[in-house]
Amino acid sequence: MINNRITALRAMEILDSRGNPTVRVFVELSDGTMTSASVPSGASTGENEAVELRDNDKKRYGGKGVLKAVANVNEKIAPELTGMHAHDQAAVDYKMIEMDGTPNKSKLGANAILGVSMAVARAASMSAHIPLYEYLGGAGARRIPVPCMNILNGGEHADNSVDIQEFMAVPLGAPNFREGLRYVAETFHILKGLLKSRGLSTGVGDEGGFAPNLGSNEEAIEIIIEAIEKAGYKPGKDISIALDSAASSFSENNRDKYDLKWSGAGKTDSEGLIKMAEEWVSKYPIVLWEDPLAENDWKGFQQFTKRLGDKIEVVGDDIFVTNTNYIARGIKEGTANSSLIKLNQIGTVSETIEAVRMCRDAGWRHFMSHRSGETSDTFLADFAMAMDGGHLKTGSASRSERLAKYNRLLEIEYELGNRALYYWK
Repeated sequence: MINNRITALRAMEILDSRGNPTVRVFVELSDGTMTSASVPSGASTGENEAVELRDNDKKRYGGKGVLKAVANVNEKIAPELTGMHAHDQAAVDYKMIEMDGTPNKSKLGANAILGVSMAVARAASMSAHIPLYEYLGGAGARRIPVPCMNILNGGEHADNSVDIQEFMAVPLGAPNFREGLRYVAETFHILKGLLKSRGLSTGVGDEGGFAPNLGSNEEAIEIIIEAIEKAGYKPGKDISIALDSAASSFSENNRDKYDLKWSGAGKTDSEGLIKMAEEWVSKYPIVLWEDPLAENDWKGFQQFTKRLGDKIEVVGDDIFVTNTNYIARGIKEGTANSSLIKLNQIGTVSETIEAVRMCRDAGWRHFMSHRSGETSDTFLADFAMAMDGGHLKTGSASRSERLAKYNRLLEIEYELGNRALYYWK
């Protein structure tokens, strides 16, 4: 640990899985360690998320370039962090937060700050000669998360007639991660066959799930259950279902008025969505529901949790944005019983760990997540292991930037051998 001071930081512009620019940061330590980290980017974003700094130069990438964020790493952050100990993650992160001085990291850019934060954490683990998940989570980090695999897309993640953004297959009945991954990968391929046999599209959305035009949102659940059964598994025992409504995307006022516009189901309110959810939870093996209501529908969220929170995991994403201020309010008001956790929503490794700790202290769960604009960086897989949340969503059984995370977890499980744990709760 003595010689792991930061000696160099530099950044460059790369492309994410949607072909849009993002930031990659390289770090060098005084003991010779060299590594890098790449920053993901979201499409369905909460209004209170940390700010990705974009160039807004319409002549480059339609204004989405990140050369300003890159310059902030090279010209502003690097000189200030050079000489700091890489293993002092909190000091590194809070130095950048202090330098930025804004509540949403809009000065330096959350993409610049997070790239440095992740790269430094990875370098420190390499310097200590221990895996990243063990470095961040301690020697007891050995539970492999249950993969909540996104197998059918709608909403803003697809161009189709489905309002719900994500339909996930959850292999909570599998004996271990590799078998769980097999369960849902086989279901994914069976689903493709079912869609093809019905003349439906087998093209995939941003996160690798299929994006067919269906007659209703409920039909999406029914065809997934059919695929589970045809794959040889029992719905609700071997494989259950998780949903992400991303309800802000079809809210008319981002609060309590909704329009199920893509499916043509029409307008409704918070109570209408809650009643729909109660019906679905009674009919289908749903174990988790993310963002069932819009990010400013705090009262609706509270009612949803009051009526369904003893049956399923109710996850807040856009409403909490991995920010302890909003999570604290949610805990106080009984808004949910779980928070989605995304590194780039808040912008540093240290603050993300604090959000996880707050959830755990309140008896809440936390649900680790990728973004729709991803890279092949596997930091998230190790981070999910370290945080011991028990479940993770990182896309489907297609698209290499998603599979990179699953394959990293397979490696970790292999390395741990019989020490690896796998269970939902």
